[in-house]
Parts: sequence; structure tokens; C-alpha cells
Amino acid sequence: MEETGGTLSISLQKKTLTDDDVAGKPEMHPGDFVQLSIGDTGPGIAPELWDKIFDPYFTTKEIGKGTGMGLSIIHGIAKNYGGYVYFRSHPGEGTVFHVMLPVMPGETVVEDKPEELIQLGNERILFVDDEEILAEMAKNMLERLGYHVTTRANGIDALTTFQGQPDQFDLVITDQTMPGMTGTDLAQRIMQIRQGMPIILCTGYSNPITEEKARALGIKGFAIKPLARKSIAALIRDVLD
Repeated sequence: MEETGGTLSISLQKKTLTDDDVAGKPEMHPGDFVQLSIGDTGPGIAPELWDKIFDPYFTTKEIGKGTGMGLSIIHGIAKNYGGYVYFRSHPGEGTVFHVMLPVMPGETVVEDKPEELIQLGNERILFVDDEEILAEMAKNMLERLGYHVTTRANGIDALTTFQGQPDQFDLVITDQTMPGMTGTDLAQRIMQIRQGMPIILCTGYSNPITEEKARALGIKGFAIKPLARKSIAALIRDVLD
């Protein structure tokens, strides 16, 4: 829904399928299931593509935006657990996918765990991420933890800001993959300006940079995205304290 926007709907419910529900559908069987449904109001899937969308490497996206493996992997996972995936789509009206996973018999045990305290602070943080939505979410999360947060959308702007007032920040949190300047490049430039500056590098699972490589560069903290509130709060205190 990139071009026009829209509504993404996600729901989870229990569903019991009868013999009548699965009649004529050899890949399905009756029983109790959990149904995870994900729907959008996008352009829909053309009928001539319906038989291909679960094929490995099939994609309608341009180069660099998709591998064609997502639906294939999801379909395989559901099938291995005795479930399945099906969808409904109408051109111009959107698509909804249903992931059906069988319910296992047994009693659910809920453990009472004491609530763990979230560590707070009041230091000044320079947060750098080229994805505006993620930067704003992180700013809100960190400010609720008590910190004073300045955000920048790329390494060059962040470096300019830091050069102008290197003593106005107690910590820098930066994404690794950004246009123009990577997080590790930014970290090294910042540490040239202020030796020993506490820096936390954030990266995705697929990025080749590792915690060992980051620490070898003098970076004090390393986090895998997405940033969970509890873990980033603890990491910040570990780096600063």
C-alpha cells in the first residue's frame, strides 16, 4: 500500500473446522485451529497470479524490494506444523491471508512472575536512524524512560550536530545501515572528536557487522533491531554506568 496508503488489519482467533468446511480441499483437515489473519486494502492480487504466489522466488516486486521467499517460507512452516495458509483477494479491494495452525491438546499453565523494573535515566542522547518512523518511535520510548533525545536522519547530519556541540550529549545511539555514512563510520568520526564517547550501534540480523567487530572499533554497546524497551533500557545503563 506504499503509493496510496491504506489499512492493515491483524486478528487472531480460535476456529473449528468441520468435515463440511474442508470438503473438496484435500490439503485441509477438520479440527481446532488458531487462525492468524492479515489483511490490507491494497490493489489485490490478479487472478492469473493466484497459483504462483506460494512458489519460491516468485515476486511481482522490483529488484531490491523482494526475494519471493516470504510466502513460500510461511506456507512451509504452517504445513510442517499440520496447518496451512489460504487467502482471499479482489483486485482493487485488497487481500487477506489466513494462517491456520492446529491447536495442541493440553492445559495452559500461566506462571506468576514478579514484574521486573525498567531502568530509567536522565542523560542526553543523540539518536540516529534514516527511517523517520523508527526514529520517532525510539525518541518517544527513550523520553518515557526519562532521557532527553535529539534525533537525526543520517550520519552526516548527526556528525555536523555533534561537531557543533560535542559536550552536549552523553550517549550516541546509531543505526548501522544508512545512506552516505554507516553507523560504524559515524562512530569512528565521533570518537575522533571526543575520545571514549559512549556509542551504541544498532543493526539488523542480516548485517555483517558483529558485536565483536563493533567493540574492536571502540563502540561500547551493540543492539539487534527491533529495539525492545526493557533490553535497550538495560543496555543504556550498562554503557553509561
